[in-house]
Amino acid sequence: MIVWLIVPVVLCLIIAGIVWTAILARKRREAFQQVASSLGMMFYADKDYSYDERYPFVNKLCQGSNRYAYNIIQGEYQGFPVQVFDYHYETYSTDSKGRRQTHHHYFSFFILKFGRNFPELIISREGWLSKVAQWFGYGDIDFESAEFSRKFMVQSPDKKFAYDICHARMIEYMLHNDDLSIEIERDCLTLFFGGVLSPEQIVPNLERLVEVRELFPNYLMDS
Repeated sequence: MIVWLIVPVVLCLIIAGIVWTAILARKRREAFQQVASSLGMMFYADKDYSYDERYPFVNKLCQGSNRYAYNIIQGEYQGFPVQVFDYHYETYSTDSKGRRQTHHHYFSFFILKFGRNFPELIISREGWLSKVAQWFGYGDIDFESAEFSRKFMVQSPDKKFAYDICHARMIEYMLHNDDLSIEIERDCLTLFFGGVLSPEQIVPNLERLVEVRELFPNYLMDS
């Protein structure tokens, strides 16, 4: 008798969870669309499975399987072509009983396009992408600022480029914005955040995306 009572309750909870998740997703899409409209940008809610092919050099976009971007905001911000989007991929594991477990990973990305190509450079909190970089033989590059070197891992196959980017003002900026993880490669500057950011965080992080870009030395952009 108890079992017959429990089953309907469990089913109701599952259905309620699905409905609530759908409501939250719809509210998030609407909020993103409002942000895009306020910025004069385009908004695309649907899943786009092509980002790993369009940006194969951005490490996090090429991990796992069932990869797609969604809630995409695209246009110009302060004169720079930018994109903001949620991103998903899956990984798998096997439990003690041999059953396959699916793990869903969600992120927020901000991408600004340059007018020229650069070598790969990753500036991240210690531990982020370090193993991936080590596979390619990139060691951690140290700087005069002991605090910066302690907080951040800087990796690049081109040490001169790393020193060009990580000048005193950039180091100071990163120390005051130590939640940032930056990846530069080819014609893209990427900010990456684990988990999805709230719609209210879009504009402040677009500001930071542009601020990082404007800290690039002029001779790098003019050469």
